[in-house]
Amino acid sequence: MSGPIRSTREGSLEAPTRHALGWEDPAFYDEAPLIEELERVYDLCHGCRRCVSLCDAFPTLFDLIDESETFEVDGVDKKDYWKVVDECYLCDLCYQTKCPYIPPHEWNIDFPHLMLRAKAIQFKKGERKLSHKLISNTKITGTLGSIPVVSQAINAANSSPTLRKVLEGTLGIHRDAHLPEYHTDTIRRRNKSRAPADIEAREAGPTRGKVALFATCYCNVIAPDIGDDLIKVFEHNDIPVRLTEKEECCGMPKLEQGDLQTVDKYKRKNVPELVRLIDEGWDIVAAIPSCVLMFKQELPLMYPDDADLQKIKQHIFDPFEYLMHREKAGLLQKTFKNSIGKVAWHVPCHQRVQNIGPKTKDVLSLVPDADIQVVERCSGHDGTYGVRKESYAKSQKIARPVVNRVKKMEADYLVSDCPMAATQIADGLELKNGETNPISLLRKAYGI
Repeated sequence: MSGPIRSTREGSLEAPTRHALGWEDPAFYDEAPLIEELERVYDLCHGCRRCVSLCDAFPTLFDLIDESETFEVDGVDKKDYWKVVDECYLCDLCYQTKCPYIPPHEWNIDFPHLMLRAKAIQFKKGERKLSHKLISNTKITGTLGSIPVVSQAINAANSSPTLRKVLEGTLGIHRDAHLPEYHTDTIRRRNKSRAPADIEAREAGPTRGKVALFATCYCNVIAPDIGDDLIKVFEHNDIPVRLTEKEECCGMPKLEQGDLQTVDKYKRKNVPELVRLIDEGWDIVAAIPSCVLMFKQELPLMYPDDADLQKIKQHIFDPFEYLMHREKAGLLQKTFKNSIGKVAWHVPCHQRVQNIGPKTKDVLSLVPDADIQVVERCSGHDGTYGVRKESYAKSQKIARPVVNRVKKMEADYLVSDCPMAATQIADGLELKNGETNPISLLRKAYGI
């Protein structure tokens, strides 16, 4: 008898943990040990296969194994290991909802962060596509998209079949992918001289009753109405709201490309401003789940000894998480003027993995006669994965079961806390009503 004896224990009674990323260690970028770890983890995933229904990384892996001569990982060409990496968009669901071998299990599998390490090595070697780097650069696209003449040109190009073919050939953006409309009337321009409402802040649970809105690239230039709706809803609930004075991208689009140096650059600009606001008594709220997750999980795991990040982690909230703390303290306004009927609520992956529970459903369910139907399945969009030429079809395939489920619900509204997921699903539906963001729907219910 030879070779190591594997444990057969699945899961554990211990609370799950997550190791720091260790990205600043030069050994993190050594390719040889990475390949060994990929082989180890791929072999364990092959013996389990519970995650086959998630992203296309797992079907890709299992097809490579099943089509090999040995029907095992040792029959897969190591050059093909990268095909699995290319299909992971760091939704984190395998770690949070499926894998029975996460730490403290002795097999110590963290599939998303292993994929992130592989992407970081690719990026450092210059092997990530230029088109991926460009379309993940929200700073450039957001800045250009907010310039009036440029914004009009971009929006016109996005709706032109001829120019979309050009975009497909140059930037690798699929000609049929839904691209957002850019707005020159950004949330920051709308609120440039706005002061927070003169309301006394009242604590509720861990919240202190006044909020600084981290507008995010998306809500600033692409969906400023969501930011407006959040401000209206919060101030209706006697929560003063201001915007951060300055901010950069949260870094999630660059994290997904393995561009950890740019993530670090954004972090260094964002953290001092957020800490200053927290020290002045403000909590932080962002309307995009990925941005909240970045500060709650990914950045603290990149910098486990950074006290400022730990402070932000304790004081940044999902909007509906914040509102539910108000409800538990008896402070939430529940005088609603409009019914919202049956609502199909899609739970974004990056909200699910925050482990806060279905707070959006809990708040919307307070509206009289509301019927909130939950859809817990990935939309397959991810931000860039859903628009890139090489992954667009797979993204649509991942979204199809979600679209079909919502169709069967015959809901009055479809909403998702992730605007990109909402768009992805809505494109396959004949919607009865226009609101697809739950904070906008809550504002409608309040009649404000």
